[in-house]
Amino acid sequence: MKKVILLVLPLFIISVTGIISCKSNKGTNDQKKIELEEIEELTRELEEAIYPLPTSADVIKMLTELEVGYMIGISNPVENTSKYVTSSRKALNLGIYGADLSYATLYNMNQDVINYLDAIRVLANDLNMSKIYNKALYDEIKTNFDDRDELVSILTLAFNETYRYLSENEQQSQALMVVAGAWIESMYITTHISEAVYHVEGIVRVLLEQKQSFELFLAIAEPHKDDPAVKELLETFEPIKKVYEGIDTGLTLKNVDDITKTIEKIREELIS
Repeated sequence: MKKVILLVLPLFIISVTGIISCKSNKGTNDQKKIELEEIEELTRELEEAIYPLPTSADVIKMLTELEVGYMIGISNPVENTSKYVTSSRKALNLGIYGADLSYATLYNMNQDVINYLDAIRVLANDLNMSKIYNKALYDEIKTNFDDRDELVSILTLAFNETYRYLSENEQQSQALMVVAGAWIESMYITTHISEAVYHVEGIVRVLLEQKQSFELFLAIAEPHKDDPAVKELLETFEPIKKVYEGIDTGLTLKNVDDITKTIEKIREELIS
């Protein structure tokens, strides 16, 4: 998503700059300078606010398009919420529950949506983000249950606001935890949705695309590795890096099996 925004931003800047240029004949150079500074500030704010990877809603939408059925019991049980004590573990599982919320929402599982919103609210409240995951969000989801594209937009906005809040409040490590949790849960769901998953050609495509997302995550996390929580997370994710090494344009059954087992092991560690 961030890549898309960054591609659109130059076009936006060119368009607005053109407008300013047309108006500059009527204004002063000082006015033009102020307007350009405002554009630069807006650009910076947009870049910082955008969730850095495809959200779990984007990934789950791919699964619905492949007509893979909903698997009851695959998501992180809401009862686990009380287990998470540290802010890092809460942020990780906020991301995990965010992916579970996307999964339930895009498959129109009403009760599961309520359950995962409740779990998210508990963690979000502890992280001072209760305003994002409120009743209004559920009402909006419920109103748009039959419009998957709109649901993806709604959930994506919530993820963007989560990432932005944490980033703007100097909690970049926690922002990375949310992203990591959402990524690992999306991968877990993708690799465990059915026993026949490997026979669905599109699933392999999703797993390959998530390799690019994983590499992007490592790139944005690397500058923050001096933070103990980020350092520990990168060490936890090291087996994923190894299993993806050498994989380029295709996956063998062994590749898929290795990815599945690695994701399952790490995900189990993160939700326990």
